[in-house]
Amino acid sequence: MSKRFTLPPEDVLRAREKLVLDHFRDEVGQDWDATLSTFPHPHYELIAQMLVHDGDGEVRDYYHDTRVAFPDQDHELIAFRHSHDAVIVEFWLLGTHLGPLGKIPPTGSRHRTRMTAYFVFDEHEHLVTERIYFDQLTILKQLVGGLDKRDPRDLIKLGRAVAGALAMAGAEPDPRLLATTPPDLGD
Repeated sequence: MSKRFTLPPEDVLRAREKLVLDHFRDEVGQDWDATLSTFPHPHYELIAQMLVHDGDGEVRDYYHDTRVAFPDQDHELIAFRHSHDAVIVEFWLLGTHLGPLGKIPPTGSRHRTRMTAYFVFDEHEHLVTERIYFDQLTILKQLVGGLDKRDPRDLIKLGRAVAGALAMAGAEPDPRLLATTPPDLGD
């Protein structure tokens, strides 16, 4: 027999939803103090890259770096779903690549990438994790796909972007993302 989970009461679901919507709004507005206030302890997990940004300083650095790369970064919400301990959001992330993205130099191209984020809450209804799933190749294809392969300057950008992506490909995954346990499904 599997363990049954029930959803929290409607007022809890609406409070979680409001917090997540405020979080998205404040990210787009680049109001980092307001965004970080949605967590008692900021914690992001980027599953595609197997990276963790933990604590105020690391998360602020993450915000800074992504907004240097995509100063016009925005979200288009697709769907909200609730689970017993999370709000699950599907959305489009979009932006123009105007600054370095890690070791990938700016291409000037736009991307629109479908993503899913799990906003996980603890037993006290505190947001404890934003866990984001996306396909890095989808972003990279759009960033280099917008380059004119007949223009020598864009060919140089393409070569640098590929070299930058390859330089980042061998990074070790954060061990906190490797130590997983199976769910408790009961008997």
